[in-house]
Amino acid sequence: MDALELLINRRSASRLAAPAPAGKALHNIIQAGMRAPDHGTLKPWRFIVVENQGLERLSQLLALRAREQNQDEKAIEKARNAPFRAPMIITVVAHCEVHPKVPQWEQVVSAGCAVMAMQMAALAQGFNGIWRSGAWTEDRQIREAFGCRTQDAIVGFLYLGTPQLKASGSSQPPDVAPFVSYF
Repeated sequence: MDALELLINRRSASRLAAPAPAGKALHNIIQAGMRAPDHGTLKPWRFIVVENQGLERLSQLLALRAREQNQDEKAIEKARNAPFRAPMIITVVAHCEVHPKVPQWEQVVSAGCAVMAMQMAALAQGFNGIWRSGAWTEDRQIREAFGCRTQDAIVGFLYLGTPQLKASGSSQPPDVAPFVSYF
């Protein structure tokens, strides 16, 4: 698949199974993330790979947090099962620094670009993924578990694996007209 075809036909895959990217494939995915736009060459991202026992550890943490938030049993079970939607999760943290020319929001966007690049690299190698976020990205204890400092942000959890179903979404190209204007 050439790069343009990859980009204009990208779809997330929510049903992911083993194998997950490993070895050179995983290295390529992380390298792609490292090539995200980076004003000031701050490298404002950190990638935490969660697999094997890490998935179990994350499962326990999410269930504990759901219980501590007095969520119902259904929500606690959903939290417990969330990490097992894929054989690997890469948690992407915007590792932000105070900088006179690069505001925090730009560093967060850069980390978001890294997620997109990583998902595209996975797809190019026969894997796929889905970028998930939600309330867990803001949870203090989950942020601490992933080494976030006060100024950092979890921009998402990139679930990766081998797609089990055709990626969801329309196969028709979207109509771009409502989204484009000329200055």
